[in-house]
Amino acid sequence: MLTALSIRDVVLIEALDLEFGTGLGVLTGETGAGKSILLDALGLALGARGESGLVRQGAAQAAVTASFETPPPGGAIANVMAQNGLDLEPGEPLLVRRIVKSDGGSRAFVNDQPASAGLLRELAPHLVEIHGQHDDRGLLNPRGHRALLDSFGRLEIGPVAVAHRAWREAEDALAVARAEQDLAERDREWLDHAVTELRALAPEAGEEERLAERRATMQRGEKVADELQTIAQLLEGSEGGLSQLRQAARVLERIADSHDALAEALAAIDRAITEGAEAQDRIDFAAEALAFDPAALEADETRLFELRGIARKHRVQPDDLPALLEELSARLERVESGGAGIARLELAVEETHRTYREAARTLSAARAGAAARLDAAVEAELKPLKLDAARFRTVVEQLDEGQGSAAGMDRVEFEVSTNPGAPFAPLIKIASGGELSRFILALKVALAEEGGAATLIFDEIDRGVGGAVASAIGERLARLSSSAQVLVVTHSPQVAARGTQHLLIAKSHDGFVTRTGVTPLDAAQRREEIARMLSGAEITPEARAQAERLLVA
Repeated sequence: MLTALSIRDVVLIEALDLEFGTGLGVLTGETGAGKSILLDALGLALGARGESGLVRQGAAQAAVTASFETPPPGGAIANVMAQNGLDLEPGEPLLVRRIVKSDGGSRAFVNDQPASAGLLRELAPHLVEIHGQHDDRGLLNPRGHRALLDSFGRLEIGPVAVAHRAWREAEDALAVARAEQDLAERDREWLDHAVTELRALAPEAGEEERLAERRATMQRGEKVADELQTIAQLLEGSEGGLSQLRQAARVLERIADSHDALAEALAAIDRAITEGAEAQDRIDFAAEALAFDPAALEADETRLFELRGIARKHRVQPDDLPALLEELSARLERVESGGAGIARLELAVEETHRTYREAARTLSAARAGAAARLDAAVEAELKPLKLDAARFRTVVEQLDEGQGSAAGMDRVEFEVSTNPGAPFAPLIKIASGGELSRFILALKVALAEEGGAATLIFDEIDRGVGGAVASAIGERLARLSSSAQVLVVTHSPQVAARGTQHLLIAKSHDGFVTRTGVTPLDAAQRREEIARMLSGAEITPEARAQAERLLVA
C-alpha cells in the first residue's frame, strides 16, 4: 500500500508531501489544476521515462520518493529485490526514489540503495496499478489474462507445471542419448579396434614401473658380469691371488718353526686366505643375484615398449591404460546396447507427454468453467455502469501441443462487444475512453480477490458520465477499496462523496510563479468542494444541501 509521496520540483510542484491511508482516496480539483502532474510524478518513481521537461523551471533537478508498506517476506517484491542483489530490512517500509536532472540524466534508488529504472519498472506491477484513459497495461495486456483467470477461478497449475517439467526433462535426456549414440556409432569401428587391442595387451596398474625396475636391474647385471668374471679369475685362477697365497702358506708351514716371525707370517697368510675366500663367496652370491636370462630381458623390454607405445597413442600415461580399457569398453557396450536405452527413453517421453496432455486438458476444462463464471460476474457489473448494451467474454483457446508451457496449452484473452450485433474484439481496440475505464472497473470488481497490486489508481474513470452511473462507479470503487487501497482522480461529486480521504489539487499564482498544491480536506471542506463540483464557480445553498446528502448516503 502507498503510504506517502514526496515530490520536489516536478513541473508546477515545488514541494509536496502527502500521506495516504487505506480505503478510497479521492483527488479532485478544477480542470488544469495539475492532477495529471501528481500521477506523472508517481509514474516517475515507478520507473517511467525520466524527461528533463518534468523538472520545474529554474530547478537543477526533480525528485520523487514513494513510500510503501513493508512487503511480506518471500513475496514477489522480496523476490525481485533478492534477484537484483538488494536488501530488504524486516519491518522497514519500501522506499523508491527517482531523481531527474535538468539535462535529462536520472538516478534511481530502492531503500537508499542505487538501482536502475528497469528495476523500478519490475517492481511497479507489484506495487501500483494505474488505470487511465490511455492505459495499455495491466488488465488490458493479454499476456496477463491467463494468470488473472487462474486466480479468479482459484485454479491450481502446479500439476501441469510438474508434468511439463518431467516431459521436457525426458525429452532432453532422449536428445542427449541420441546425440551420444550418433557420436558413438561414428566411432564404433575405432572403439572396437581399441578395445580389442587393449584387451589383448591386458595392461595392469603399476606394471610399467615394475617392468622398468626389472629391466634396469638386468641391464646392470649385464654390465658387471664381465667384471665379476675377471675378479673370479684373479682370485681363483691357477695364477690367482688365493692360489698363490695357499702355495706360500704350504712353504711357510715347512719352515715356520725356524723363527717366530715366520710363524706370525703364516698366521697372517692364513687370515688373508680366509678373508679372500669370504670375498669370493660374496662375489659368487652377487653374481648369482645379478644373473639374468637374456630372453627375459628382451621380453620385458618388448612389453614395456608396447605399453608405452599404446599409452602415447591414446595420449594417456601407461598406468592409466586399465582405466582407459574400462571406459572404452563401457562406451562400446553402450553403442551395442544403445538401441534399448533409447527405446526406454522414448517410452518415458511418450508417457510424460501423455501425462502433461491430460493435466493440461483438465486445466483447460477448469479454465472454461472459470471463464463462464468471470463472464457472468463482469456482465453483472456492466448495466449499472451504463454499459448494458455491451457484452464481455473470456476467450480460452487451446493451443497446439508444441506451444504448450508450464501453464498449460491455453491462450486466454478478454474481449468485448460494445454494441448489439458488433463482433467481439480485444478491449483496448474498440472501447472509447469512458467505456474503457468502466470496463476496467467492472473487471477489477469481478477480480477483486485475485490479489494484484495493493494500490489501484483510476484516472478520471467517470469522465463523460453522471447521475446514477457516476453513483454506481463510486459504489463499486468503495466496494473495491475494502480489499485494496484505491485512489481515484475524479470530476464526479458522486464518486468524491464515497471517499474516505479527500485531497484537493489547486493552482496558485503569486504574480511571478504558478504552483500546484494539494490540500487534505476535513469534513467541512469536503462538503464545500463537493458543492463546488455540483454547482460550479458559485456555490449555492442547494448545492451544499445536495453535497450533504451525498456525504451521508
